[in-house]
Amino acid sequence: MDERYLKKTPMLDHDSDTIQELITKRGWNKLNEYDRIRAIYEFVRDEIEFGYNIDDAIPASAVLKDGYGQCNTKSTLFMALLRACGIPCRIHGFTIDKKLQKGAMTGFVYRSAPDSIVHTWAEVLFENRWYQLEAVILDRDYLNGLRDKNPDCTGSFCGYGVAVKDFKEPVIDFDRNDTYIQSEGINSDLGVFDSPDEFFAKHPQKIGVIKKAAFRLFGRHLMNRNVKRIRNI
Repeated sequence: MDERYLKKTPMLDHDSDTIQELITKRGWNKLNEYDRIRAIYEFVRDEIEFGYNIDDAIPASAVLKDGYGQCNTKSTLFMALLRACGIPCRIHGFTIDKKLQKGAMTGFVYRSAPDSIVHTWAEVLFENRWYQLEAVILDRDYLNGLRDKNPDCTGSFCGYGVAVKDFKEPVIDFDRNDTYIQSEGINSDLGVFDSPDEFFAKHPQKIGVIKKAAFRLFGRHLMNRNVKRIRNI
């Protein structure tokens, strides 16, 4: 195995005390490889709630401390936990249409967002195959709340952080398969990278300094309140 898929980086800081303590507490390294991947995946998906952090390029330990994340930050944490447990992984970058964020983003936040938003998912090497595990983004409680808000939707759905063909039964559970929750919103493929550090150095969000500051100070808090309301429906 190429060591670059297990490497520690400033963003993939899997030697941090909090990450190591979590792994020990959960006993993930005592599981077989399949169960290890699935347990880490379900932890990041459901116990790290969907929400918006201060920046995409924060280290995994900061995402864990926040207790919430979106596509880019949850993928970073997922990768750090996988690598800490000896599971090779990489990151795949895209841009997505901002329309899939409508509802989570509202008002000036939505209007000021770029039309194409930088998006990533983690890919895991297991049994000589790369698995694309995008559905780690949305916690099950949030997705269930969104379904309760849209009880008559039985086909495709785009909005509130979701872009899928089958809203009622999206493929979100890992059982030697790919999982997706925003993939129908992709409008360009930016390729695969060894680490999020490498990816975001080349592909930061295309947003100006003033808009970025407004997002950090105000916009993300409004979005997180919207997400919380949906989760508590």
